Amino acid sequence: MPTNHYFNFFPEQITSEQLLVEDLVIESLKIHGMDVYYLPRESRDQIDPLLGEEQLKSFGSAYTIEMYLENVLGMEGEQDLITRFGLEIRDEMTLLVSRRRFQFTIPSMVRPREGDLVYVPLLQNFFEILHVEHENQQAAFHTLGRGRGGNVNVYALKLKQFVFSNEQIQTGVSEVDVEIIENYQLTNLVLSTGTGSFDVANNELVFQGANIAAANAFGTAHTWDSANTTLSIYLVNGLFSNTANVVGANSGAQWIMASLDTDTPVGSQFEDPGDNKQIETEANEILDFDASNPFGNP
Repeated sequence: MPTNHYFNFFPEQITSEQLLVEDLVIESLKIHGMDVYYLPRESRDQIDPLLGEEQLKSFGSAYTIEMYLENVLGMEGEQDLITRFGLEIRDEMTLLVSRRRFQFTIPSMVRPREGDLVYVPLLQNFFEILHVEHENQQAAFHTLGRGRGGNVNVYALKLKQFVFSNEQIQTGVSEVDVEIIENYQLTNLVLSTGTGSFDVANNELVFQGANIAAANAFGTAHTWDSANTTLSIYLVNGLFSNTANVVGANSGAQWIMASLDTDTPVGSQFEDPGDNKQIETEANEILDFDASNPFGNP
């Protein structure tokens, strides 16, 4: 006996009942979900064919959209793990987002992508998308069928806490950008003589060159120590040179650079603070890099 065509909606069609179910799902996500920021990944170089990754990732935009936190009892995954390299945070979570709402909010994207970031204000942290599940239990075989093209109502985003590696995150959304500033590695510019104070409060661009458009090197001001005439910057592009002027794009401050120090401690909210400077200091007590044979007697 064939199925009843009055109640069977599995053929390739969109019905008003299916749209009603999708509307109810979207309304439920708005009631029980939370607002997060979706950060699409932008590539600044080619993908490494051997490692399957790109070294210069950047995130230049953030879109507000509601998502539902599926694992409400706590983080999943391996969570906090002690390894030979120290403490690693491997928290994982699952977020559900409406398919229709995602395409409406970010029309330039077909679906969420692996490698993109989601900033969760509730946790004040960034999470990286590991996998986009479009056939999970919450979006599988509905009573009213699945609609044209096998559409489902939600995407399930499998995410893992983001391990920051000096990626450029400048979205224009202060809530997102401020959260990442303290995690960049700083470059210290030791200055000698000059005039003016750099505008670190407004993340002023500083540069060397005729102007900012033709700059040989530039970066963003982080800290200005006027007593020691030391400027700490991040998101550095190019190589700053000694005896050349360091200019503030907004403040107009101009100082001659005496030396550069990149050996600054790296701290990160995503993982255990780096020990690069401590390792360098202790290594210098063991190895004599001024000798022709650092492992033997000079």
